Amino acid sequence: MNAKALIQDLAHAGEIFYHLLMEFSPEEARQRPAPEAWSALEVLGHLIDEEREDFRPRLEKVLFHPEQAWTPIDPAHAPADRQYNARDLEDALREFMNERQRSVVWLNGLGEVNWEATYPASFGPIRAGDLLAAWVAHDTLHLRQLVELRYARVRRMAEPYRVDYAGEW
Repeated sequence: MNAKALIQDLAHAGEIFYHLLMEFSPEEARQRPAPEAWSALEVLGHLIDEEREDFRPRLEKVLFHPEQAWTPIDPAHAPADRQYNARDLEDALREFMNERQRSVVWLNGLGEVNWEATYPASFGPIRAGDLLAAWVAHDTLHLRQLVELRYARVRRMAEPYRVDYAGEW
């Protein structure tokens, strides 16, 4: 595993999230493409929580405190429970960027670690390397989600004109 490259990907993804989300007005950031789908602001709220409550603290426990239980999280209900859509977009972006910077600084400061260190999670054993790789993959999944929201935004802005000439989505 190339941990250094994965950590660099986390840093780059943070910047990509920032620039993608800055394109949305506060109203656009709150729009859901469907009732059960997340808005851009809800994606951002989720990313903040994932930095604070999931990947960084869980990776720390796998590496240094495998005897400690993970704090339970509920990402599926958090957008409503924590009212992500009521947040200020600029404040939430700043919050995410600060959390991502903390994560990248922490990861870069780890030095040599045992990426094979294993945690006995309820769903089965997970290694530190698995968690780091999943963190980067998680970013990629949400980048795709935001790109889809951006595409829908472009289509709305272009109306009554069509974007078909661009190619198939």
